Amino acid sequence: MKKWLPLLAAILLEVAATLSLRAALDAPAWYVVVAIGYLGAFASLSSGLRAGLGIGVAYGVWAASGVALTAVLATAIFGDPLTVTMGLGIVLVIAGVLCVELGSQHAPRPEEGERA
Repeated sequence: MKKWLPLLAAILLEVAATLSLRAALDAPAWYVVVAIGYLGAFASLSSGLRAGLGIGVAYGVWAASGVALTAVLATAIFGDPLTVTMGLGIVLVIAGVLCVELGSQHAPRPEEGERA
């Protein structure tokens, strides 16, 4: 569970930064939140990787969650459209990430000495 908390932080920071990027179009002060959010997201993602998350799983979950949350919150906050086709795309992205996660659980792990 410990390795998933930094990933959750990375997702939330990245979504906040992306939504702030949209807000910065009208109020440039939001660019401060954009910079802090993206820097924090990458630092948190790195922390999750150090804690043992695989890069494929971590990046997949991060990207899919970010896409889904950003689309839904942009609809709620900014009135952006969220069509059925977009919803289907979000579902497919999440399904793909779940396949990567489930597949990684059954993959053989390389020995510590085998890693480059």
